[in-house]
Amino acid sequence: MNNIVVLELGIFAGSMYDVPNWQSYKTFDEAIEKFQNLHPNIRIKYRSGTLKNDYSEWLAQKIINGDEPDVFCVLPGDFNTFASIGIMKNLDELIKRDKSFNINRMYLNAIKFGQFQGVQYAIPKELDPQLMFVNKTLLKKEGIQVPKGNWTWEDFYNICRKITKDTDGDGKIDQFGSVGFNWKIAVYTNGEQFFDQSGKKAMFDSKGVIEAVKFVKALNDLNQNFKVNLEDFDNGRVAFRPFSFSAYKAYKTYPYRIIKYAQFDWECIKLPRGPNGRNASELNAMLFGISSRTKHTKEAWEFLKFITYNDEIQMDVLRYSHGIPVLRDVTESKKAEEELLKYNPEEEISVDTKVLSDVVEQSVVPPRFHKYDEAVEIADREIYQIIKGDKEVEDTLIKLNSELNDFLNQ
Repeated sequence: MNNIVVLELGIFAGSMYDVPNWQSYKTFDEAIEKFQNLHPNIRIKYRSGTLKNDYSEWLAQKIINGDEPDVFCVLPGDFNTFASIGIMKNLDELIKRDKSFNINRMYLNAIKFGQFQGVQYAIPKELDPQLMFVNKTLLKKEGIQVPKGNWTWEDFYNICRKITKDTDGDGKIDQFGSVGFNWKIAVYTNGEQFFDQSGKKAMFDSKGVIEAVKFVKALNDLNQNFKVNLEDFDNGRVAFRPFSFSAYKAYKTYPYRIIKYAQFDWECIKLPRGPNGRNASELNAMLFGISSRTKHTKEAWEFLKFITYNDEIQMDVLRYSHGIPVLRDVTESKKAEEELLKYNPEEEISVDTKVLSDVVEQSVVPPRFHKYDEAVEIADREIYQIIKGDKEVEDTLIKLNSELNDFLNQ
């Protein structure tokens, strides 16, 4: 028993994606049991009951006290900070030395998601791409076909223009084209980024970003200052809403499809692409890294590799979680299709696994740098004023770009 190595795992209770999930520990409990059977000299322990909203603070306190877990989940909002302060181990050499680990089985964007300034600090266990939720009942009522997968901003705008109207004759618009299609999604679907990879240069004065903000303002203007909200969508009065795959999977299954969206038929398709972009937006992922201070690097790497690279554990992502596997061949397997159909027995799943793979590979991974979240917040405030107000788009974005460059280089 003296040779037993005990690893601490840092995870939280509930869903990574803020959707209903009562099986959040099941995937880890099964993975731990299988891993310990394969490695009888290693034991994995974790603290249960920490909610996702409290997890960052809990982990930060553990880091301050010098007793962080050996392997831990890293929320996207914490990744840049943890990587920049050196608390996460550089995984490049471990990956290079391990001949049983072929990182090229993973989606390229999944690999990029765990990189900071070109170094691999974390590996995703599962992914969550964005799609477009379509109210099929509303489109059918207006005599409009559900758009094909390669649809454009022009198609999107034309449908929204036809849908947006006053249906009861009281002089107020009460039916709308979209909700939630914001400037960030528009920039990504137009093939643009907000900042360069170094985090030293803002790109809000580029033609593609200006084009994206103008498009969102035009969409918003269709609503004539009425503020469309998610309740309007839930009540069947809105045609389109960007939606994560995790939400699709959660609300398409019983009992949530009855509770949440029983009053209209709906489906998910790819997002519309801008003139220079593709039909995909920002990618989300559940990342895991290793503490740079662990005393058990070899064992921690074996466990990290097991939860991110083992075929059966990756298939459990489809069984017990709402993301999709990080291994492309697992996602596109016949077994994966069978697992997805178990949760959606009444109809053939419309978002098939190859479409999901395309969306993941076309998704955007934002650049990683320390001031990213603050810089986006500054941009968000100013662009909100453009979209909701009467500020001139191009001049305001050029001024914003200059201010952001000053902020990034302080």
